[in-house]
Amino acid sequence: MNKTLRKDAEAIARSAVAAVCPDTAVRRALDGKSFAGRLYLVAVGKAAWKMAEAALPCLDHPPESGIVITKYGHIEHALLGITCYEAGHPVPDENTFAATRAVLEMTEGLKSSDTVLFLLSGGGSALFEKPLVSGDELQGITKQLLASGADIVEVNAIRKRLSAVKGGRFAQWCAPAHVEAVVLSDILGDPLDMIASGPAAPDHTTCVQAVEIAKKYSLQLSETAWELLNRETPKQLTNVSTQIIGSVRELCLAAAQAARELGYEPVMLTDHLDCQAKETGRFLGNIVRTHAADGKKLAFIAGGETVVRVVGNGLGGRNQELALSASECISGIANACVLSIGSDGTDGPTDAAGGYVDGDTARELAENNLTVSGVLARNDAYHALKAVNGLIITGPTGTNVNDVAIALVG
Repeated sequence: MNKTLRKDAEAIARSAVAAVCPDTAVRRALDGKSFAGRLYLVAVGKAAWKMAEAALPCLDHPPESGIVITKYGHIEHALLGITCYEAGHPVPDENTFAATRAVLEMTEGLKSSDTVLFLLSGGGSALFEKPLVSGDELQGITKQLLASGADIVEVNAIRKRLSAVKGGRFAQWCAPAHVEAVVLSDILGDPLDMIASGPAAPDHTTCVQAVEIAKKYSLQLSETAWELLNRETPKQLTNVSTQIIGSVRELCLAAAQAARELGYEPVMLTDHLDCQAKETGRFLGNIVRTHAADGKKLAFIAGGETVVRVVGNGLGGRNQELALSASECISGIANACVLSIGSDGTDGPTDAAGGYVDGDTARELAENNLTVSGVLARNDAYHALKAVNGLIITGPTGTNVNDVAIALVG
């Protein structure tokens, strides 16, 4: 393993993630705001706890009550006057449903003079849910979608119609109270109706699109679920105002700046990755191979959200699969590496944020009787990277603005 390249790649990634932590952005969004009447705080998503912690000192008066719903392991300590819940992600669980019921009870019967401060971040689709089908069926449909290779827009188009709080329905529930939404985006292009499935945003998808997606991926649905796909979501909301405070573009620009400070020439490839993870890995690996003999220190940066089609029964995530796929392309190249991480610190159902590979990785895998093709066929990137010390483990970061991949030529 090239320890120098790994140190540089990890430093760039750390700096990029630190730059998009929501603390400063939340404070800036709330600066100078005053809230007449009663105030209620609802924070949902992987960055919910961090956003709530940043918001509380900015409020002109304490909320009547507040609730945070975030992923397991993401609560750092208690927040005064706020009830904090941890729940399942990427598949909702009973804690998800119980926490959402608590939010709906807190916001029931509000008046026009009331305000709901709604702090929303990625992961909210799983963490904020009152299903209109059984919990078991919703969990099964979610697992089908995640395994199908559907992109996040397609996944959320289905989830909205099976939910009492997604697709603008939470804002409807809060009416006539005003919903002040502060949103940390984890969706390419920042479409408000797709971030956490848009609980407080008018839905721009249609019933026809939802049915087409269900048929495209051969989803196994009950008669009730099919009926719900044909039930339209709110297309207009008059009680919501929204600010977007972060995005994957900011993540990529921060990575470029960190690379520049380490002496690399940054090359921004895209902040709109939305293809198969393994294809992205091969693409990045081949870019590095092309430029490895240029005599320059280069940093190729790509951000977005790739997808994995699950065909095996292994363990991993899209960033781990991306990195592993690059390893064959850069095999034997001493001055090249590829690192890919999720900005939230978790990649798939694992404790890793992503993975790192360099010119030695393919050889090290072979020494462990592993091949890249075999590992990918099992979707088992986690165990393969663990065997060669290629996992990147950061713990929860408190933010969530998609993923960033960094390919270095040293």
